[in-house]
Amino acid sequence: MHKATTLTLAISFAFMLPACTESNSGTDAGHAHGDDSHSHADGSTHGAHDDTHTHADGSTHADHDGEHESIELDAITIDGMRVELTQNHGPVNAGEEEHLIVEVDGADILAVRVWIGTEDRTLSFVGKGEYAVLNDAFEAHTMAPDPLPENAMWWIEIEKADGTKVIGSAQPVM
Repeated sequence: MHKATTLTLAISFAFMLPACTESNSGTDAGHAHGDDSHSHADGSTHGAHDDTHTHADGSTHADHDGEHESIELDAITIDGMRVELTQNHGPVNAGEEEHLIVEVDGADILAVRVWIGTEDRTLSFVGKGEYAVLNDAFEAHTMAPDPLPENAMWWIEIEKADGTKVIGSAQPVM
């Protein structure tokens, strides 16, 4: 009888507790209902539809605020895989952050890395692409070298599931 009473009280008490916290302070794992906001490890919060992000230099901007021009580049083939490229942030400029969206058809991919410059990566900054489920593509940020080498190209390195790496290039819009 004592166990049945304890069990009944425990179940009743569980239903009286809130399912989640309404806090948005960033100090706990709670979330506010209806606003899709979430917290980060550093305590900052933002809504799911707030596309603002911070760059390495501390500057911020919104991804989809019309500020940046998206330019579709010619599709290329790397090791039999069709690769479609979209250059964001407008034309490539020496010493500025650049953004490339890489869509790869036909293979299981572990990683995509991109850089602007020459194949040997001299003076280039290599950016590792992050897979974005929303557009089924890898999004990579990198810095263009300053000065840009003559005949600079976008270089795309694809690391396949078997560990092999293959490289291709595409003409950027300058």
